[in-house]
Amino acid sequence: MLNTTLATCQSFVFDQLLRNWSTYGINKELGFSYESMTHNWENNPVGRIRLLTQCRQLYTFSHACQFKNTPEWQALLTPLFDFITTHYFIEERWIFSLDDDLSVKDRQSDAYALAFILLAFSHYFKTTNDERAPQYIKKTHQFLLDYMQAESGGFYESYPIDDKQIRRQNPHMHLLEGYVAAFEATQDEGYKKAIQSLLSTALKHFYHKESKTLREFFNTDWSLDPQTGHQVEPGHHLEWVWLLYQANKITPNIEYTDLAQQLWLTATRHGLADNGGIYNQIDGDTYRPIDKEKRIWPITEYLKAITVIPLGKEEKIHRLETALEFVQQYYFLPNGRWNEYLNADNSPKTYPLPGTSSYHIFLGVAEVLRWSKKLPDMSH
Repeated sequence: MLNTTLATCQSFVFDQLLRNWSTYGINKELGFSYESMTHNWENNPVGRIRLLTQCRQLYTFSHACQFKNTPEWQALLTPLFDFITTHYFIEERWIFSLDDDLSVKDRQSDAYALAFILLAFSHYFKTTNDERAPQYIKKTHQFLLDYMQAESGGFYESYPIDDKQIRRQNPHMHLLEGYVAAFEATQDEGYKKAIQSLLSTALKHFYHKESKTLREFFNTDWSLDPQTGHQVEPGHHLEWVWLLYQANKITPNIEYTDLAQQLWLTATRHGLADNGGIYNQIDGDTYRPIDKEKRIWPITEYLKAITVIPLGKEEKIHRLETALEFVQQYYFLPNGRWNEYLNADNSPKTYPLPGTSSYHIFLGVAEVLRWSKKLPDMSH
C-alpha cells in the first residue's frame, strides 16, 4: 500500500538521513557541509569543497523546514548561508570550490553551481525572510546575463568563457529550476523572462525531434557533439517532465506540456530496466542501454515526474508504489545511509555518501508527500 511505503520513506528521509547529516555532516563551528561522508557518518575529505554541495545542503534543509519546522535544522540555515557568501563570493562573482583547508581552490564561476545559488537562496529566503538572499539572487542573475550568455542561445558552462568547451543541457535544466524557485520567492518579472528563454532553448536545441529524445552534449553552435551527442539520460528526461510542469504554472504553454509528455514516453519506454530501477544512460539513436548501472537520482526524478504527468489515479499509485518499494529495497540503508550506485543486477556498488545526493532523495520523497496530501483516499 502506498500509504505504508510512503510513511517508511518519509521516516527514512526526515528522521534518519537529514537528522544524521545535520548531526555529523555539518561542521557546526564553521557552518559548512562536508563534501562527502563515509557510511560510518564520518567526514570523507575528497580534496575539494564545492559551492554546489553547500547550496544543495542549504536548499535541502531550508525546504525541509517548510515541511517540518525542526529547530536543529533552522539553526543550520543562516550559518550555512553566511559560509557560502563569505567563502565563495569573491570579487562580485561565485567561485567553484575550496580546498579541504577552506583556501580557494578553483576560481571558475560554474553555470551549474549558479543554478543552485538561485534554488538554495530562494528557499532559504522563503524559510527565513533574510533579505540578503534576494539581493544575491539578483546579482547572480545579472552576472549570468552580463558574462555567461552565449550569442547562439543559452549559457556557457563556466566563466572565464572557453568557447571550445562542450556545452551541456544539464546546467540549463538546473537554471530553469533555479529561476522557477526565484520567481516563486520574489515574483520578479526578470526571472519569468529567464524561464521563457530557457524553455525555448530546450525546445529549439535540446529536444531531438526525430528520436523524441533530450540530448546532452553539444558544440558551441548547438550541433551534437560527434563523440557524445548520442548519449541520453532517462533521469534527465524525467527531471525535465517535472520542471516543465512547474514552469507551466508560471508561464502556461501547451507546447511545453506536450514536450513533457513526449519525454515521459521516451524515458518510461526505454529507460526503465526490466529488473526495476532506471538506467543511467541509453543511446538516443537506438534506445539501447549504454550504461546499465543505476545511480540513485534518476529514480527520485521518476517519482517527481509521476506526480505531475497526466495519468489515471490507479496507474499513478501503482507506479509510485513500485518505485518507492524499489528505492526502499535497493537504495535505502539503515541509519539514513544509502547506496549511491547499483550494478545492472541491482547489487550495490561500494561508494561513500555524496553531499549532493540528499537534495535528490529529499525532493523525490517530498513531491510524493505533497501529491498524496491532495488524495483523500489512498487505502487501496
